[in-house]
Amino acid sequence: MVDRHGIIRSMAIVYLSLGSNLGDRIGYIQQATSLLGQTGDISIVRTSAFYETKPVEMESENWFVNAIVEIKTSLLPHELLEQTQRIERQLGRIGRSKENPDKVCKDRTIDIDVIFYNKDIINEGDIIIPHQKMHLRAFTLVPLLELIPDFIHPVYQKSIITLHEELENPEMVLLYGGEG
Repeated sequence: MVDRHGIIRSMAIVYLSLGSNLGDRIGYIQQATSLLGQTGDISIVRTSAFYETKPVEMESENWFVNAIVEIKTSLLPHELLEQTQRIERQLGRIGRSKENPDKVCKDRTIDIDVIFYNKDIINEGDIIIPHQKMHLRAFTLVPLLELIPDFIHPVYQKSIITLHEELENPEMVLLYGGEG
């Protein structure tokens, strides 16, 4: 694909984690997915089921609904990050670094994290890919198991299945609408 500057860009396969613990949690994830699909240079490939999880690393009574979305994009990682943050703001997200300098985790209408960008390893200040905590979080690994169980984490060189099996204290992850 050639962009408007004449630069040839290849399509990346990217996995995004979407989560919400305020208001219409399913609705916010669906809206975020729709807005991603309406963004130029992004196409939605598939989405995991929705899962409910107790908040991790934050004080809240509001459980999250989480899902993983697989996209194809010609956007570079920083451009994709800008788009995900734009969508978070559009859907009422408060709590990213500018509004929350202490980085205290707060309830949120939507949270969009880049988990994998192809098999690239990126550590450039405001963007770290693969997501540096994804291998510790059942709420990320369980929906990834549904989509890419044999994908090898480029840093740890372990499959999603193995990373999930190695979780020491996994949080409870329930299929949304299922029985716990």
